[in-house]
Parts: sequence; C-alpha cells; structure tokens
Amino acid sequence: MRIRAVVLAAGLGTRMRSERPKMLHLLGGRPLVHFALEAAHEATGALPILVIGHAAEALRAEAGEKAECIIQPDLLGTADAVRRAEPLLRGRVDFVLVTYGDMPLLQSASLRRLIESMQAHGGPLGMLTGRDQNARGFGRIVRDETGAVRAVVEESEADSHQRGLSEINPGVYVAREAWLWPSLAQVRPSPKGELYLTDLVEMAAAQPGGVLATPIEDPNEWIGVNTRVHLAEAETALRARINRRWMEAGVTMIDPATTYIQGGVEIGADTVLLPNTRLEGTTHLGRGCQIGPDTTLRNAILGDRCRVEVAIVEGARLADEVSVGPFAHLRKGAVLERGVHMGNFGEVKDSTLGPGTKMGHFSYIGDAHIGAEVNIGAGTITCNFDGQKKNATEIGEGAFIGSDTMLVAPVKIGRGARTGAGSVVTRNVPDHTLAVGMPARAIRRLTPAKE
Repeated sequence: MRIRAVVLAAGLGTRMRSERPKMLHLLGGRPLVHFALEAAHEATGALPILVIGHAAEALRAEAGEKAECIIQPDLLGTADAVRRAEPLLRGRVDFVLVTYGDMPLLQSASLRRLIESMQAHGGPLGMLTGRDQNARGFGRIVRDETGAVRAVVEESEADSHQRGLSEINPGVYVAREAWLWPSLAQVRPSPKGELYLTDLVEMAAAQPGGVLATPIEDPNEWIGVNTRVHLAEAETALRARINRRWMEAGVTMIDPATTYIQGGVEIGADTVLLPNTRLEGTTHLGRGCQIGPDTTLRNAILGDRCRVEVAIVEGARLADEVSVGPFAHLRKGAVLERGVHMGNFGEVKDSTLGPGTKMGHFSYIGDAHIGAEVNIGAGTITCNFDGQKKNATEIGEGAFIGSDTMLVAPVKIGRGARTGAGSVVTRNVPDHTLAVGMPARAIRRLTPAKE
C-alpha cells in the first residue's frame, strides 16, 4: 500500500499570544511540530508533507529533512490546505493520511490502526473518533439509527442535542487518493469563506462503504494546542506518558508528578529519581544511580551507581560510582572518572578529575587535568583566565592541594606534591615537593608514598 501523510501547520496561532510561531513552541523540550512529523513518518513509512503558511521560513528550517514542505498562501481552511498537496500526491499513492502539527500527543500506533483498518474497508474515508465529555471545541459525530457515521457538526453550529453528544471528531482522516481530490473540489465555502475537511464526512457517508470510524481510547491523544493552557495540559500528559514508560522499565520515581524527563533521555534499571529531578536533552544514566532531589542533568552521561544531589550537570561525563553535590555545578567538558567525589558548592568545567580524586567543597576547577587520588582542599581555585585566553592547570597523581590554594595557570603541580593552605602558586611545583606562601615557593622535598 502506498500512503503519505499531509500534516497541516499553516495557522496563525494567535491564541498563543506569542511572537514565536505556535508550531515552534516547546513541548518536552522539542518543537510541537516534531511530534506530529515523527508520528506520521512512523505510521506511513514515508516522508510527510508539511503544509505551512504563517512563519513559513522558520517552519521550513525547523522541519529540515523531516518533511517536504508546501505553502498555503491564503489561510482558506483545512480542505484548501490538503488540496495544496495534490500536485505531489495525485496518482502516486493509494491513500492520504491527514493530521495536524498542533496535536503532538497523537501516537503512531493509533494512526497505524486507522490505516490498517482502512486497507480492509471498502469505503472512501476513514477517521479517528473519541469519546469525551470535555469536547474541547471539536465537532460532534452524528450517527444514524444503524450506527453508521452520517456527518460531523461543528460545535459552533450544533444544536442543544448535538452538543450533548459525547463522540467527537479529532479531525484525523485517511482517504482513498482517487476519491479525495474530486471530493475536495466539491467542498463549498463556509459562512466565513473557509473550506473545511469535515464536509468530506457527509460526502463519504453517501458513498458505498460509507465512513470507517476507528476509536482512540486515550483522550490525551487528541489534545490540540491552541493556547498556553493547552500547552501546559499537553506537557502534563506527555510527562505522565514518559514517566510511566520508564517506571515500567525498572526506574523508581518517588514523585512522578515532579519528575521531568525529556524524550531523548536513556535511564538504566534500578535508578532512583527523587522529587524535582529534570533529565534533559541526550542525558544517559547507567544502572543503579540515585539522582535528586532538586537536580538537573542536561546532555550528561553518567555511569553506573552514581549519586547526584541538588546539583546541575550539563554537558559532563561521569564514570561509575561518582558522587556529586549538594550544590555543585558540572559544566560542559567536565569529566569525572571512577569514584570521584565532588562536594558542596563546587564547579568544574572543561576539566578531568582522575579516579578516586576528592574535591570537597567551595572550589572551582577550570581547564585542568587532575590525576588519580588527588585531594583538592576547600576553596581551591584554578585561575585559568588571564584576561585574553584560558590557560591549563595540571595536577599529578596523589597530589594534595591545601585549602584556599590559588593555582595561577598555566601551572603544573607534580605527582605527590603538596601546597600549603592559602598558597598562591604561580610556578610549577616538582614531584613530591611542598610549596607554601604567596607567591608559593618550594620549601622541602617529601618522601614519596610507598607504591
């Protein structure tokens, strides 16, 4: 079966009260339109056609290679929008699927079920239906005494009886291509001068086979985002859907309502997420971690059995059994090797901390490479910026950096070396040497620890 989807995304979105195009508002960290394009592609196996109008260039750029874009120059309704795809589809497909860019929670499984049912159906048109006492402004489905779908009545035109009907029309259709184009040509303008796809239902009902109605059970799937209130509703529903999937995969959430996980995240089994945890971007967690409370991981990679508490970790990589926080900030390029501990109010960026290194609290490490089993005393600062460029600090294995040490880069602290509390180190310190003072000077050699 040859089928392609037409995703409608040309509307003005004025009810969002925003300079940002509606389709580019973020849901779960991603633009709304991405969800509809992905569902359509998964359901059909073909590149979707995206109908754009308002903010066309921004939408075209966002869609990229995810869709083939066409323009609806005048916003004359949904039927007119679908007609814009005729030159691309006439004679090239058997069926046309129609969905919407502002229905982000509609799942590909529901679309596939509609498509598969339509393959076995002899009529010209299939549609998704739902039952909801909160009609959300959708049209009501009118059936005859035999239960067959006869028409869709828009809420603004429905009488009191029709408004009481609980079966609604989310507006998602599959039509036989050969029937679709001549039928669209027969759609007459509404009093507002617009051409509506809902008119196709009554036309199809008069044809042999009539209209195929395929129900979807989850009312969240037909949440249409027209206002920021709707956007918040969709965010809540999406979060619940994502969290349920991870809990079923073996992740514990103490309070799912305050746990936020974006779609590109991966989490190992037996990880525990505490309240007010946010996992964003391409974050990847290993097994048996404990994250939170009040923690954000953004594009971070964590190994197994890590613990991160009241911290922000962004663009950083943690090996197994690393502990961070509370009140720590790991920035882009930070690498903490196995068993590293980073404590209260610390910050690390573009630096590697070797296995077993301890960085207790109130320290800043930037543009540094630190060996294994180093102790970094409270208040240690790598002074990495000279006003023009960043400079590197290197600390050898087993070194001990005294509290309140200033390491003025570029500088190298040797293996097993030590600095006294309050030292300002402006010159390299040799291996196994104690340096103290301001500026620091070497005062004696140290006896190396036994290997």
